[in-house]
Amino acid sequence: MLQYRLTMAHEVLLTQSGYDKLKKELENLKTVVRSNIAEAIKEAKSHGDLRENAAYHEAKLNQQRNDGRIADLEKVLQIAKIVERPEGAGDMAHLGSVVVLEDLEFGDEISITLVGNFEADPANDMISIASPLGEAVLGKVTGEKVTYTAPGGDISYLIKSVSHEPE
Repeated sequence: MLQYRLTMAHEVLLTQSGYDKLKKELENLKTVVRSNIAEAIKEAKSHGDLRENAAYHEAKLNQQRNDGRIADLEKVLQIAKIVERPEGAGDMAHLGSVVVLEDLEFGDEISITLVGNFEADPANDMISIASPLGEAVLGKVTGEKVTYTAPGGDISYLIKSVSHEPE
């Protein structure tokens, strides 16, 4: 599925830190993980008959998954476009910005980082600029109110601060 999407994309927008993380992951998969899988295959082969050897089949499956992830990462890094914060953007929310939001209904504060689709990880507050919340915040500045539509209804936030992505 990911490979299909990547062949259809012209570029993947990434922050510099996102690009660096993917490069580091790729290097780890090509060296450490591949080596561990090769060792697991070798160990499983030493147990004899491969037709009924669950450890061997599991290791081969892990090898296929790893090789697939390597191919995906290589493609992403090939078509990646690193987006820098525009000069003069001041405290305007942009790809890579860390934005502190105050929920206007409940008063809770959350901190999100605006990222491209490939880096998005909502569980870790990495919000895609193509998501409803990301689109609502993108281009806004400290003190502005933003509202977006979530499955449960409209949610409004006050932008408390906008800062650059931590290095």
